[in-house]
Amino acid sequence: MQQAEERTIVAAGLAEAANLEQPTPRKGKLAMSTIMLILIATALGVIGQMMLKQGMGAMGPLALSLDTAPGIVWRIVTSPMVIGGLLVYGIGTFFWLITLSRIELSVAYPFVSLNHIIIFLLAWLVLHEQVNPLRAAGVIVICAGMLMVARS
Repeated sequence: MQQAEERTIVAAGLAEAANLEQPTPRKGKLAMSTIMLILIATALGVIGQMMLKQGMGAMGPLALSLDTAPGIVWRIVTSPMVIGGLLVYGIGTFFWLITLSRIELSVAYPFVSLNHIIIFLLAWLVLHEQVNPLRAAGVIVICAGMLMVARS
Protein backbone atom coordinates (compact mmCIF):
# COMPACT_ATOMS: atom_id res chain seq x y z
CA MET A 1 0.00 0.00 0.00
CA GLN A 2 2.76 2.43 0.97
CA GLN A 3 4.71 1.68 -2.22
CA ALA A 4 1.59 2.38 -4.31
CA GLU A 5 1.19 5.74 -2.56
CA GLU A 6 4.87 6.55 -3.15
CA ARG A 7 4.51 5.69 -6.85
CA THR A 8 1.43 7.93 -7.07
CA ILE A 9 3.32 10.80 -5.44
CA VAL A 10 6.30 10.31 -7.76
CA ALA A 11 4.03 10.13 -10.82
CA ALA A 12 2.25 13.32 -9.75
CA GLY A 13 5.62 15.05 -9.36
CA LEU A 14 6.70 13.94 -12.81
CA ALA A 15 3.45 15.20 -14.33
CA GLU A 16 3.81 18.52 -12.53
CA ALA A 17 7.40 18.91 -13.72
CA ALA A 18 6.38 18.18 -17.30
CA ASN A 19 4.02 21.13 -17.10
CA LEU A 20 6.67 23.53 -15.84
CA GLU A 21 7.20 26.13 -18.54
CA GLN A 22 10.59 27.09 -19.86
CA PRO A 23 11.74 29.99 -17.69
CA THR A 24 12.34 33.45 -19.00
CA PRO A 25 15.89 34.40 -18.05
CA ARG A 26 15.89 37.28 -15.60
CA LYS A 27 19.12 38.71 -14.29
CA GLY A 28 19.51 38.06 -10.59
CA LYS A 29 16.23 36.16 -10.17
CA LEU A 30 15.30 32.54 -10.69
CA ALA A 31 12.08 31.68 -12.48
CA MET A 32 9.44 30.15 -10.21
CA SER A 33 9.45 26.97 -12.32
CA THR A 34 13.19 26.59 -11.75
CA ILE A 35 12.75 27.07 -8.02
CA MET A 36 10.05 24.39 -8.09
CA LEU A 37 12.42 22.03 -9.91
CA ILE A 38 15.09 22.65 -7.26
CA LEU A 39 12.60 21.97 -4.47
CA ILE A 40 11.31 18.79 -6.13
CA ALA A 41 14.87 17.54 -6.69
CA THR A 42 15.73 18.39 -3.10
CA ALA A 43 12.66 16.70 -1.61
CA LEU A 44 13.14 13.54 -3.67
CA GLY A 45 16.86 13.47 -2.87
CA VAL A 46 16.17 13.73 0.86
CA ILE A 47 13.41 11.10 0.77
CA GLY A 48 15.69 8.79 -1.21
CA GLN A 49 18.55 9.23 1.25
CA MET A 50 16.26 8.57 4.24
CA MET A 51 14.97 5.40 2.55
CA LEU A 52 18.54 4.29 1.83
CA LYS A 53 19.51 4.86 5.46
CA GLN A 54 16.48 2.94 6.71
CA GLY A 55 17.20 0.05 4.36
CA MET A 56 20.88 -0.15 5.18
CA GLY A 57 20.31 0.46 8.88
CA ALA A 58 18.00 -2.56 8.98
CA MET A 59 20.94 -4.70 7.82
CA GLY A 60 23.16 -3.61 10.69
CA PRO A 61 26.87 -2.86 10.33
CA LEU A 62 28.32 -4.68 7.33
CA ALA A 63 31.86 -6.03 7.32
CA LEU A 64 33.16 -6.00 3.77
CA SER A 65 35.68 -8.57 2.58
CA LEU A 66 36.14 -10.74 -0.50
CA ASP A 67 34.19 -13.50 1.22
CA THR A 68 31.28 -11.36 2.40
CA ALA A 69 30.93 -9.11 -0.68
CA PRO A 70 28.57 -11.36 -2.69
CA GLY A 71 26.22 -11.79 0.28
CA ILE A 72 26.24 -8.07 1.00
CA VAL A 73 25.49 -7.26 -2.64
CA TRP A 74 22.59 -9.72 -2.56
CA ARG A 75 21.17 -8.22 0.63
CA ILE A 76 21.39 -4.71 -0.85
CA VAL A 77 19.81 -5.55 -4.20
CA THR A 78 16.95 -7.45 -2.54
CA SER A 79 16.14 -4.76 0.02
CA PRO A 80 12.89 -2.98 -0.93
CA MET A 81 13.90 0.15 0.99
CA VAL A 82 17.28 0.35 -0.73
CA ILE A 83 15.81 -0.24 -4.18
CA GLY A 84 13.00 2.26 -3.48
CA GLY A 85 15.51 4.78 -2.13
CA LEU A 86 17.65 4.48 -5.24
CA LEU A 87 14.58 4.90 -7.44
CA VAL A 88 13.36 8.00 -5.60
CA TYR A 89 16.87 9.46 -5.53
CA GLY A 90 17.22 8.75 -9.26
CA ILE A 91 13.98 10.59 -10.01
CA GLY A 92 15.26 13.51 -7.95
CA THR A 93 18.41 13.46 -10.07
CA PHE A 94 16.23 13.74 -13.19
CA PHE A 95 14.73 16.99 -11.86
CA TRP A 96 18.20 18.22 -10.89
CA LEU A 97 19.41 17.64 -14.45
CA ILE A 98 16.50 19.70 -15.79
CA THR A 99 17.51 22.42 -13.34
CA LEU A 100 21.09 22.32 -14.61
CA SER A 101 19.84 22.79 -18.16
CA ARG A 102 18.23 26.07 -17.10
CA ILE A 103 20.68 27.83 -14.81
CA GLU A 104 24.40 28.15 -14.26
CA LEU A 105 26.05 25.48 -12.13
CA SER A 106 27.50 28.15 -9.84
CA VAL A 107 23.94 29.30 -9.12
CA ALA A 108 22.38 25.84 -8.90
CA TYR A 109 24.95 24.00 -6.83
CA PRO A 110 24.61 25.99 -3.59
CA PHE A 111 21.02 24.76 -3.44
CA VAL A 112 22.45 21.29 -2.83
CA SER A 113 23.07 22.60 0.67
CA LEU A 114 19.31 22.38 1.22
CA ASN A 115 19.82 18.62 1.21
CA HIS A 116 22.44 18.95 3.95
CA ILE A 117 20.17 21.05 6.11
CA ILE A 118 17.07 18.88 5.74
CA ILE A 119 19.03 15.64 6.17
CA PHE A 120 20.71 17.10 9.27
CA LEU A 121 17.31 17.92 10.78
CA LEU A 122 15.69 14.60 9.85
CA ALA A 123 18.70 12.61 11.08
CA TRP A 124 18.35 14.38 14.41
CA LEU A 125 14.55 14.38 14.69
CA VAL A 126 13.60 11.11 12.98
CA LEU A 127 16.67 8.89 13.26
CA HIS A 128 17.64 10.32 16.68
CA GLU A 129 21.26 10.81 15.68
CA GLN A 130 23.47 12.77 18.05
CA VAL A 131 24.02 16.42 17.16
CA ASN A 132 26.85 18.35 18.74
CA PRO A 133 27.22 22.15 18.70
CA LEU A 134 30.04 22.12 16.15
CA ARG A 135 27.97 20.12 13.66
CA ALA A 136 24.98 22.44 14.19
CA ALA A 137 27.23 25.48 13.65
CA GLY A 138 28.48 23.94 10.41
CA VAL A 139 24.92 23.62 9.14
CA ILE A 140 24.27 27.27 10.02
CA VAL A 141 27.36 28.28 8.03
CA ILE A 142 26.08 26.23 5.09
CA CYS A 143 22.72 28.05 5.33
CA ALA A 144 24.41 31.44 5.36
CA GLY A 145 26.53 30.56 2.35
CA MET A 146 23.53 29.29 0.40
CA LEU A 147 21.63 32.49 1.12
CA MET A 148 24.54 34.65 -0.03
CA VAL A 149 24.88 32.77 -3.31
CA ALA A 150 21.12 32.71 -3.89
CA ARG A 151 20.97 36.49 -3.49
CA SER A 152 23.94 37.15 -5.79
